[in-house]
Amino acid sequence: MATDHVRLGIIGLGTEGNMYATFLSEGKVPDMTIGAICDIDESKRADAEKLGVPFYDDYRAMIDSGDVNAVVTTVPHYLHPEMGIYALEHGVHTLVEKPVGVYTKQARELIDLAAQHPELTFGVFFNQRTNPLYKDLKALLDSGELGALRHTSWIITTWWRPQGYYEQSDWRATWGGEGGGVLVNQAPHQLDLWQWLCGVPKSVFAKCAYGFRRDIVVEDEVNALVDFGDGATGSFITCTHDMAGTDRLEILCDRGKIVVENSKIATITRLTDDERTLSDGMDVSTVRKLFRGELDKDTLMSEETKDYGTVWGVQHVEVLRNFTEAVKGTEELLAPGGDGIHGVRLANAIHLSSWLDQEVSIENFDEDAYMAELNKRIADEGKYPTRA
Repeated sequence: MATDHVRLGIIGLGTEGNMYATFLSEGKVPDMTIGAICDIDESKRADAEKLGVPFYDDYRAMIDSGDVNAVVTTVPHYLHPEMGIYALEHGVHTLVEKPVGVYTKQARELIDLAAQHPELTFGVFFNQRTNPLYKDLKALLDSGELGALRHTSWIITTWWRPQGYYEQSDWRATWGGEGGGVLVNQAPHQLDLWQWLCGVPKSVFAKCAYGFRRDIVVEDEVNALVDFGDGATGSFITCTHDMAGTDRLEILCDRGKIVVENSKIATITRLTDDERTLSDGMDVSTVRKLFRGELDKDTLMSEETKDYGTVWGVQHVEVLRNFTEAVKGTEELLAPGGDGIHGVRLANAIHLSSWLDQEVSIENFDEDAYMAELNKRIADEGKYPTRA
């Protein structure tokens, strides 16, 4: 169902929706224009009128109107699958914001429906996958040059949020309205990138703090240890109460190491041979020289550092451009919608492990156990209906 021009319906004209509308009105995405805007806030009608596009207060009416042939969902997380399913069922290409769903059952319903409509383009808005830094690292790791994964860690605590942030919307930081805290709001991009680069973990053991430094019921601090199999492990640390913040990704492999600081400076160390081979072939005298700093490290490794700079905004335009080309049939999606379930499952598994205080399988994730625990928390809130 390829088309030469995409008329995008923006569902939700908040911060993200306004940003996309601005990009399109400025002509930054070739062959994509705003087809219509939808928001339940009637005051947004004036914004649509300024842009000269139709306004709807019901996304179904917008999809049914014929004004759009694609939509992007910039709405509370629980609504992404519902809106995506309706769009796909009515022949409209669909780009959902992250996360693709709050829980795996919900995400799979959307993904399975999309699989029944291969004529339609279904993507997830993982703009970090367009970042040249991560694209280069993905290519390097996939090439096998650095060998097998041994350990990886990501400390990403640059999400500082004041109490007022959580109080600006009733649905924020709730189990029934948002589905979680930092894992579903701030960190989905890193959860996606981590498994995209290193592979999907097999299991996780996690400790989460709920309402630790903020007056909320969901998690504002996370410490997770994952098992990738074959002895490879990883750790993921995030929170929303660190004003200084740290963003450091390390990926250790058999033949080298990657360190990324602040999501822009990558240092790649390449060993001259497999680490185990270097270890087995090193005699005691050489070890002494190494420890004393007398050994020329160039005989063991080389180091390369590259500063990729800041590419905020450019990433979002690139997702829209890539999605447009995918609709036209000229490019493959960099972030197919089906990929969205991996980060959702990892977040769900981290929650479940923390709730049950035990290691949780990701390979054979118990969706029913997760839903039972989630619904307990939604019921305790007393603000929203439980989920099926």
